[in-house]
Amino acid sequence: MQETGFHRLQADGITLIAADEPDSFVDDTPTAGLVRQILGAFAQFDKAMTVAKLRGTRERKRRKTGEKVEGRKSLAENRPEVIAVARELSERRPRLSLREISAALAEAGHTTPRGVAYSASAVSSMLSVA
Repeated sequence: MQETGFHRLQADGITLIAADEPDSFVDDTPTAGLVRQILGAFAQFDKAMTVAKLRGTRERKRRKTGEKVEGRKSLAENRPEVIAVARELSERRPRLSLREISAALAEAGHTTPRGVAYSASAVSSMLSVA
């Protein structure tokens, strides 16, 4: 695939220049092709090893702590008190709309990191958290 891409770029008039060895892509000899293939194989191997190491580290940490180790932390993880207040507001009678709950949260000082009131869809997500 790598050699096919190289020849396709050459056919389109694009010249590849390696940062570490400017002549490695210029020559179109059997030796240069072999070097490109070997370098590509090492790059693929290195990427696969890095991915495997990172996966192993994530799995070890997950087993050790039992916590989520990937992705951004949710509002429930960062600020559970906001979820609790939103639930209390949603259980009031007469029933408040999502926008009214958002406004009440903002009045109580519970806003997004940017300092604005939560959207109605964000409040809906808060209320659907198990």
